[in-house]
Amino acid sequence: MITLNGNQLTLEKLKKIARDNEPIEISPSSQKLVNEASLFVKEIAMHDEPVYGINTGFGHLANVRIDKKQLFELQANLLMSHACGVGDPLPIETVRAMMALRINALIKGYSGIRIETIVKMVEYLNSNIIPVVYEKGSLGASGDLALLSHMSLPLIGLGEVYYQGEKMETKKALQKASIQSLPHLYAKEGLSLINGTQAMSAIGGLVLYDCLKLLKLANLSLSLTMEALEGITDAYHPMIHQLRNQEGQIIVAKDVLNDLKNSQHVTKQNEKRVQDAYSIRCAPQVHGASLDAFTHILNILEREMNAVTDNPIILMDENIAISAGNFHGQPLALSFDYMGIAIAELANISERRIERMVNPHLSNGLPPFLAKYSGLNSGFMIVQYTAASLVSENKVLAHPASVDSIPSSANQEDHVSMGSISARKAKSIFENTRKVIAMEFFTACQALDFREEKELGERTKKAYLYIRKHIPFIEHDEVMFPYLHKIEEIIASEDFYQYVFEGEDIL
Repeated sequence: MITLNGNQLTLEKLKKIARDNEPIEISPSSQKLVNEASLFVKEIAMHDEPVYGINTGFGHLANVRIDKKQLFELQANLLMSHACGVGDPLPIETVRAMMALRINALIKGYSGIRIETIVKMVEYLNSNIIPVVYEKGSLGASGDLALLSHMSLPLIGLGEVYYQGEKMETKKALQKASIQSLPHLYAKEGLSLINGTQAMSAIGGLVLYDCLKLLKLANLSLSLTMEALEGITDAYHPMIHQLRNQEGQIIVAKDVLNDLKNSQHVTKQNEKRVQDAYSIRCAPQVHGASLDAFTHILNILEREMNAVTDNPIILMDENIAISAGNFHGQPLALSFDYMGIAIAELANISERRIERMVNPHLSNGLPPFLAKYSGLNSGFMIVQYTAASLVSENKVLAHPASVDSIPSSANQEDHVSMGSISARKAKSIFENTRKVIAMEFFTACQALDFREEKELGERTKKAYLYIRKHIPFIEHDEVMFPYLHKIEEIIASEDFYQYVFEGEDIL
């Protein structure tokens, strides 16, 4: 059971809620804060002074006063009208993360939502009644309105959910689970549910977690490639990287030397050549820069995960509701664009290493395209083509979404972040990059089988043997795509990571 209090949610905990189905509960101190703020909103709703979203319309309609008798209807209308998502449904794990993040923001006691409404969200999440949320439609300010509306509709019995592995209407799922929806939403509750950055945080946060894991794997695939190419380890000397004073670079160089510990396949400078090409020699600098980017983004993300991001914000110390702009997703939009660039570079340099292994002019004595009978066989020629294709696609996807803005709501909302697009793009780049890293593993194992049999490094040996249990040496041309799919499945698996890294933490 993970206890949420609005202040201490981490990416590791979010991953456990989203992917491991860890149940959650709300801290007692948070319940008190929520109750105080909701009573204040109830009081505001009884008076005539206009307060945005409580007794007014939304966006450009903020100057339209709403009759007290229609305040419940106003909040339900908000969810229904704003649920305009299109495209494919988000994965269940992403929506679970969205729900946890929104709960964590609301329980800080600055939103004015009732504790009963938050508890209902907790009940849905713990019962694994997960809303169907369509991936496209958010501008990232005022928050992720369309996506969070789809997430919130089931609270009042509307929309669609996943339950027991099946997509169905909310009412049917609630009937099966013997759970009641909320009869209606009170003043400001609809707005409190959807005015936030939790969709982009959920999408981007889970991608960031996977990127940190993939970086460790990219270091390992680099290490296998170094063995396949008889790479020079002098460039990884700890003092070299201490002198640069870049933390990520220092960590990567150390990781690679740990991967290669006791390896007889790597060499020293002047033993076989003076120096290696940049894709080998400068890999700590490149991988390390991506690691530093991920660390920076993690810091921004975890601050956002424990932030108040809706509007208006209830300040109980001053008994006032202030309309402001904490829902604007710019911090995350910039971060996730940066993340996409950092992931893309891992694929970029990995593809160059694949090329070195298959190119007989660059491979230090390996056969052309790693084919035992080259000419009759093409070997790994097109593996490099596919990697190059994915890298090229990443370069298009890496164009930042956050530099764009399209005014909305009759120009009231005249600058938006496009943060959810940044997050989704980063996810696509990650998926392409994982495929390229998988191809480097596949290629390096093939290349190593052409070398004299010697001792591999401590971790590279584990990786090689694990892969060879599932994928053989390719002696004659075969249909290749099943192997490409299998190697990606292997490196994506938790079993492979745990076996090679012996339970080493990702974060």
